[in-house]
Amino acid sequence: MKREIPLSGQDITEAEINAAVAVLRSDRLSLGPRIPEFEAEFTRRLGVRHAIACSSGTAGLHMCWVALGIGPGDEVITTPFSFIASSNSIQFVGAKPVFVDIDPQTWQIDVGRIEAAITPRTRALLPVDVFGVAPDMDGLWALARRYNLRVLEDSCEALGATYRGRPCGALGEAGVFGFYPNKQMTTGEGGMVVTNDDRIAFMVRSLRNQGRDPGGGWLAHPRLGYNYRMTDIQAAIGTQQMRRLDEFLAKRDRVARWYIERLSDERRLTLQRIPAEDRVSWFVFVVRLSDEYTQTDRDRLLERLQANGIGSNVYFPPIHLQPFYQERFGYKPGDFPATEALSARTIALPFFNNLSEGDVDHVVKTLRSLL
Repeated sequence: MKREIPLSGQDITEAEINAAVAVLRSDRLSLGPRIPEFEAEFTRRLGVRHAIACSSGTAGLHMCWVALGIGPGDEVITTPFSFIASSNSIQFVGAKPVFVDIDPQTWQIDVGRIEAAITPRTRALLPVDVFGVAPDMDGLWALARRYNLRVLEDSCEALGATYRGRPCGALGEAGVFGFYPNKQMTTGEGGMVVTNDDRIAFMVRSLRNQGRDPGGGWLAHPRLGYNYRMTDIQAAIGTQQMRRLDEFLAKRDRVARWYIERLSDERRLTLQRIPAEDRVSWFVFVVRLSDEYTQTDRDRLLERLQANGIGSNVYFPPIHLQPFYQERFGYKPGDFPATEALSARTIALPFFNNLSEGDVDHVVKTLRSLL
């Protein structure tokens, strides 16, 4: 019988189940007491003034652009190596994402290339903490101050990570987390905006709730808003998950260590370079095939891994080569060569909290044999 190992999986216990059931037995399924309880866990953990729960990380990014005053005609510099939501959110407010290629070792936006991409229309920078690792935020902030640019941090993959001792998500004017089931912790669907800026927090709280002012009337809507609320059921699950976050991070560190130990001598693979002074919060475990392999080779390898019962996937296809981006902005192969070279050779291997050492052994043995 073929051994099946999924790509990802959540870590749910009776604590989360009981918390969700308790809400279902209450008279408040939304806009109830579980939301501020969950938000308080975040403010304590990150040391920020405000945490605002919402329906997804994508919704959080969208609201932050509105709160930051980014709109039609503006440009936002970001990375083409990310999940597509980071760049899509910029377009939700009529602004244009402008891509800067990545550093081929760190897989992060190459901060040294950003200045050349700044134009009179540039209004903001969107660094992405790719795979739970922050880019060069000190260098990025130096440019932001020089050119008077806003900074929004996409930390949807980085809960628990630190940069130079500071928590990811708290490195920009605002930061956004996501809680899809493959993340470090989950609420099923959901997101969180964190900030120390009172005005941003006020706006995001209003925008998530149909443009109502906090404390205002139910049918009073001073501004255009959205239904980006999180439910109390999700928040109750999230509170329990946050209280287990250190456990989750330790489990993911252990699984990553097993992979690294077993693949350290594999010349045909390389890993993302992580600065020694930073703490990675493992979101996925991605390997890069060496340049002797083509994208066709990688795709064939993915097919064979999946045929052997091993969950695997591409992380990430280049955003600029998605059909919509090519059609709208005219991007073409060769525009961002470092991103394209990496994206053509990445493989995400099975990775989640409760992956066993035996499962890792099986994945590595199968991967080596297929290589």
